[in-house]
Amino acid sequence: MARLVQGPTVYTPDEWHQSNNLNYDKAEQTRIMSEIIRDESTRLCNETGMTTQKTQKSVNKKFEQRLNDINFWNAELDKQFKDTESEIGKMLEYKQRLEVALDATQLPLAISQLCISNREDRCSIDVVHDDVEIQLLKEVEVICGVQAVLKRTLEQAVEQIRLLRSANYYLNKDITDKFSALKIDGECSSLSNSCYKKKYVPNAKITPNSVTPEEWEAFSNKNILKVESERNSSITSRSMIDEILQETHSDQQKQCNAVNLAFSKRINETEKAKSKLEEHLSKVDEEINNMEKNIRSLNVAISDKKAPMQVSQTRLDTRTNRPNIELCCDLVQYKLIDEVGEISCDINRLKKVVRESENALKALVRQKLKLEEDITVKNKTLSIDRDENVVIRMDIAHESY
Repeated sequence: MARLVQGPTVYTPDEWHQSNNLNYDKAEQTRIMSEIIRDESTRLCNETGMTTQKTQKSVNKKFEQRLNDINFWNAELDKQFKDTESEIGKMLEYKQRLEVALDATQLPLAISQLCISNREDRCSIDVVHDDVEIQLLKEVEVICGVQAVLKRTLEQAVEQIRLLRSANYYLNKDITDKFSALKIDGECSSLSNSCYKKKYVPNAKITPNSVTPEEWEAFSNKNILKVESERNSSITSRSMIDEILQETHSDQQKQCNAVNLAFSKRINETEKAKSKLEEHLSKVDEEINNMEKNIRSLNVAISDKKAPMQVSQTRLDTRTNRPNIELCCDLVQYKLIDEVGEISCDINRLKKVVRESENALKALVRQKLKLEEDITVKNKTLSIDRDENVVIRMDIAHESY
């Protein structure tokens, strides 16, 4: 039997035609599928291109709106910042006015205390708790009260300046942040498809600490409301400071005038009292001279009675030598006795008047010394009140008030 040699597989003609037809169909299907994919690709490219272009245009529009929003709030914040800086400057001026006003109270207070101290040197009857002293003590009280008010107001002004600066600090911080955001979003807005700065950033996402646009606006609005509130408080404070400065100046001036008026009245009273004392002293001096003359006249009158007394007594004594019956108690004798008694009585009366006159002279001298002492006291009081205190107050009046 013959052996079959094994070689390549042998197909029938039908199988050959069938295989060719199958390849034709497969190629046609593949080509059709490819055409479909190409058509879909072209459509998808066009669609995605248009979508990307539309989306990018929308994003650019949003950037433009965002930049407008930031610019708007930045302008508002900047205006508020400048207004607040201006208000801080005004408050600093008012603070300085308060400091000047407070410093200006030191000299009047020192002068008032010096006047009180000077008046302690008054002596004797002039150490009086008079209206001048009452008004001086009240002036010290008024000035101390004014100082307390000014110090408290100054502390409030300093605190208000601190609050303004604090509000403006956060306002400036917000402005700085918006300036940075404006710069960043400006750069983002300027990016284009042909820009060389573009790059891939995988996993781009919204950061966890992001806020909503509403929260973003509310934050800046809160800063503006805060700084506006502090400015309004500052304006109210400045108005209050104006009133306080005016009232304290008025109170000090009013009390200063009251003290000056009290000094004027007291000095006038003292000058009148001194004038009357000097008038009385002049009269007492004149009366002392008259009384001394009177005493001398009385002593002369007493001395003048010596001769008549001697004559009368000599006559009486001589008549005792009449002899015998001639020793008669006649009318002459009675008359001589009456004359001696009369002269003795006159001498006693004159001596009594001399004693009374001498006592009156001593009283006049004592009164003169008292008047001179009182005039000296008045001179010292006038020296203290008129020549020291009033002069000091007049010299510093333009500096104090």
